Amino acid sequence: MGIEVRVPTLPESVSDATLITWHKKPGDPVHRDETLVDIETDKVVFEVPAPGDGVLTDVRRDNGATVGSNEVIAVIEPVAALADEVNAVSEPSQHRENVVPMTSTGTRVAPPVEAVTELSPAVRHLVSEYRLDPAAIAATGKDGRLTKADVLHYLDDRAEQAPRVVAAVSPEPAPEIPPAPVIDVQADQGVRRVPMSRLRMRVAERLLQSQQTTAALTTFNEVNMQAVFDLRNRYRDPFEARHGVKLGLMSFFVRASVEALRRFPLLNASLEDNDILYHDFYNIGIAVASPRGLVVPTLRNADTLGFAEIEQRIADFSERAHEGRLAIEELSGGTFTISNGGVYGSLLSTPILNPPQSAILGMHKIEQRPVAEAGEVRIRPMMYLALTYDHRIIDGKDAVQFLVAIKEVLEDPARLLLDI
Repeated sequence: MGIEVRVPTLPESVSDATLITWHKKPGDPVHRDETLVDIETDKVVFEVPAPGDGVLTDVRRDNGATVGSNEVIAVIEPVAALADEVNAVSEPSQHRENVVPMTSTGTRVAPPVEAVTELSPAVRHLVSEYRLDPAAIAATGKDGRLTKADVLHYLDDRAEQAPRVVAAVSPEPAPEIPPAPVIDVQADQGVRRVPMSRLRMRVAERLLQSQQTTAALTTFNEVNMQAVFDLRNRYRDPFEARHGVKLGLMSFFVRASVEALRRFPLLNASLEDNDILYHDFYNIGIAVASPRGLVVPTLRNADTLGFAEIEQRIADFSERAHEGRLAIEELSGGTFTISNGGVYGSLLSTPILNPPQSAILGMHKIEQRPVAEAGEVRIRPMMYLALTYDHRIIDGKDAVQFLVAIKEVLEDPARLLLDI
């Protein structure tokens, strides 16, 4: 009896998914736990591993198909001989990554891409497309992980140093770069029609829903970042030496937001029908840009995290977002969101609510501006803050005081330690 390959159980908030790329075709041998197919939801891309050894005999859903939770998408026919052969010729997995096949002329041959299960979907696609040896590419990701940027940098270097050839798997020339998925082209007008990704469609849907179903209002303030800068400059080196991560600004804003949410719990609440749901925990969503679009992973129980833990988790979120490796569970459950448009140069904006949350804080670019202090004009690093809130449950007074509380904490960070 064949082994069924099923779509993993999707969360209740995800109704279906799109099958993106099959890494095997019917008739190919497969080994347990190697990646068979990449599937995209409106939140993440995840890999479906083979549930057993055998031969892929029946692929029931093609690339681009919409699939549901636990749907059978393929069948693997077990082959006992195949498992015996693998055990006879393969080394243990912990040593296999160090073995590089050689041709009779001593040229290194790239290992099969499907065997490199630790690569992200984006990296695996590039390695397969250009027939590269992952071991020949310098990895800069966390724990020595190969990132998409590493592969692109490697390809750029190889193009500049042509005609050098690295890790070809066959004497055939490398294929040309395939065109983007284009459905309709009007060459004379220079118009291309490209389908939106599921993530982009979901982002568009949620933003439109937010505009149509909430009474959104935005209030502004500005904060003098001099005290935070002084603190960072004083402790930057010992902090990084001890914790292995840089002391950034986001940890200050997360801790300041938690303190303000404690004082004004309505901004950590949500509206459900005619009821207000108060949350006695602080799950802070951090808006992160990725190649596929905006994602908002959640710092759960942020009130229990120290500065180092916050910085480490945000750095990890950012890296895995760019590699498409965030888990679905990490993109839900937030009670309040922080969006930092300042890293892209935004001076002022009105962030859009992230339903069902009732408030979102927008950070912006820090600029040296003249300010009045003790009757004198001084140049200080200033940042505009924007708070968008749902006026149906949050009054302007609470929203303004919430933003003032954040301003007070950031302009005097000692308050975070003294709990005042």
